[in-house]
Amino acid sequence: MAELPVIVRDVDNRTALELAIIENVQRADLNPVEEARGYQQLIYEHGYSQADLGQVIGKSRSYVANTLRLLKLPDVVHDMLVSGTLSAGHARTLVTADNPAEVARRIVEDGLSVRQAEALAQTPAAERPSISRSASAAKDTDVLLLEKKLSDAIGMRVTIALKGNVGELKLVCRSLEPLEELCRRLGHG
Repeated sequence: MAELPVIVRDVDNRTALELAIIENVQRADLNPVEEARGYQQLIYEHGYSQADLGQVIGKSRSYVANTLRLLKLPDVVHDMLVSGTLSAGHARTLVTADNPAEVARRIVEDGLSVRQAEALAQTPAAERPSISRSASAAKDTDVLLLEKKLSDAIGMRVTIALKGNVGELKLVCRSLEPLEELCRRLGHG
């Protein structure tokens, strides 16, 4: 570019930090946990209400509130969110579950939709249908790593389900564009 549009602001250190955090939480590549932590930092350190924060970042108050609720989930669920094996929509259903980590594992292992995840999360643990030993066990670290690598490489959430010698690879995309891009990159589009 021959010219670059720039806005120069003369602000104090506190305002500069606040602006940096606001800019950071608006990045497209943030995972839901990073986004929630950024919102929390703005609320605690800079006194924003959820409604004020929503207005500043262009989101609704309810969106901000629901994103912040993700911070109440256990670390194992945060790890699933960060790796992309669990979506923010699925994770929101876990906030009121009696055992969010177990429900999260079931969601990933069984490839449940958000609606199915809501129903599962609302079902008391004693009433949940039993699942096979392989599905109830935590996913192998190598499989989780492979899911993460594939997700990063193709830009879609990837889940891998292995049952004995048979496996299933699931790609989740929100529109046809990422799928068309993947086909093009594979030489078939």
